[in-house]
Amino acid sequence: MTITNKIEYYKESLETFDDTLEKYRFLLDQGKKALPFPEEFRQDSFKVSGCQAQVWLVPYLKDKLIFFHSDSDAFISKGMVTILCDIYGGNSPQEIANTDVNLLNVLELNVLLTPGRRNGVYAMLLKIIEHAKSHCK
Repeated sequence: MTITNKIEYYKESLETFDDTLEKYRFLLDQGKKALPFPEEFRQDSFKVSGCQAQVWLVPYLKDKLIFFHSDSDAFISKGMVTILCDIYGGNSPQEIANTDVNLLNVLELNVLLTPGRRNGVYAMLLKIIEHAKSHCK
């Protein structure tokens, strides 16, 4: 699935819920689905600055595609970083680096999240793109 397809999938998933609380539960559930985070990466050098919570994001390459280990000490942030890693992971660094950061606006996070959390999600996205650019050849 492409980045755009995955964003559309999450948009449609969120739209199935009428209630904001149900949308929050969806975000929490995404965090619960996250793979275990390797403890050796729980270092300050892998933290995403600009988040209210502690968020760790670690890129790795597999078959020329970039994937991410991620975690957070806050449930909503963990759900969001898990979603972002699902959307952008499994793509080439070039595809991620060339993505339009405004594509995420279709998820309407401005309605769902507080300004502080939105800023954190944006910081996570910028870090994902930064990692991808560092792996472009």
